Amino acid sequence: MTDADLLLRLGIDPATLDPAPEPKRGPDRVGLDPVPCVLCGAPARFTRIVALDGGPCWLDRCCPCFLATVDLQPSRMPVSVDGIVADLRAAMAAVTDRGAG
Repeated sequence: MTDADLLLRLGIDPATLDPAPEPKRGPDRVGLDPVPCVLCGAPARFTRIVALDGGPCWLDRCCPCFLATVDLQPSRMPVSVDGIVADLRAAMAAVTDRGAG
């Protein structure tokens, strides 16, 4: 399932989401003044950046909505040994390319 599929299953129009910076290790959107949950409007406590055709956007959810929908999220982890090996090869190639420059 892609991020676009996730939004479709949740009934969220991607045009209503706030633009986000390019994905990074840990989004810091949740803070002392949380934004509203995109599903129910309660203060969001869980957020992530979703990759969409129009660019990255924030997907903000409150705790109950996150827990109710977390199983719908696309997995970012490889699901097979071949996928893990491919990820390791790509990482090694990136490191090797950086060192050659």
